[in-house]
Amino acid sequence: MVSITGKIIKGIAGFYYVHDGRDTVYECKAKGAFRSEGIKPLPGDIAELDVTDAETHTGNIVRLLPRKNSLIRPASANVDSALLVFSVKDPLPSFNLIDRLLIGYDRLGIPASVAFSKTDLDGDESLCREYLDIYRDSGVRVVFFSTRQERGIDELLDLLDGRTTVITGPSGAGKSSLINRLAPGAGMEVGELSRKLGRGRNTTRHTELFCIGENTFILDTPGFTSYQLDGADKDSLKYYYREFDAYRGKCRFDDCVHIGETSCAVKDAVSEGRISRVRYDNYRLIYGELDAARKY
Repeated sequence: MVSITGKIIKGIAGFYYVHDGRDTVYECKAKGAFRSEGIKPLPGDIAELDVTDAETHTGNIVRLLPRKNSLIRPASANVDSALLVFSVKDPLPSFNLIDRLLIGYDRLGIPASVAFSKTDLDGDESLCREYLDIYRDSGVRVVFFSTRQERGIDELLDLLDGRTTVITGPSGAGKSSLINRLAPGAGMEVGELSRKLGRGRNTTRHTELFCIGENTFILDTPGFTSYQLDGADKDSLKYYYREFDAYRGKCRFDDCVHIGETSCAVKDAVSEGRISRVRYDNYRLIYGELDAARKY
């Protein structure tokens, strides 16, 4: 019996579909021991399987390799990176939501990048320049693309290459159009069609990875408009804003949180335009929410 190792791309009705990383998907059952041990295979799991029929591509999963991480939304494992998709305009992006997502993935140890869609709507590219400036010195990679004009697609493919990436963002930002462009077999409903069918935020019935290149996978998340940083520590928040790092040790107080203190190097940098006012205002708002939550 031939044994191979692959990545689970979806699980439906007790069957798991395992991709070999190249061009073959195997339909598999998981051995009963998983259930008795309370182990549920997840999309993204690396599985060892015994091939029972090479012609029909069927087999049995006999072992799951240790996970490096797992997500609840969407239920998945071994995610290498996250791509946050927001539109340049129509609708305008929520930078507060972007920051929350960046912090959330950073807490999980998952590198996240921001991709702004619909650049064809920004005729003189002034918004693109403005958005790029917001994230200067933040350590966040920012890319721009238009599926309509095929702009920025190669840069995105380079960013995704060799990784398993979760694609997330609010409804209407162009996420489904991007996934359809990268994985034509995904069949994501887009724009007016989705609205006419009365579907939108929660149309995905199961988590599924789509292979878009050798050992390169993407997975979708339902659209949403808010994100809570449950369990985050207000005193650690400043460390998620990498542009603050250059001013560490330069404030009057060693434990400065860069909000109410005097002689604060970070606040001075904001006033002088060396740190984005948008990012700093988001920091203050999130800090206030975490501080209030801690008191209850």
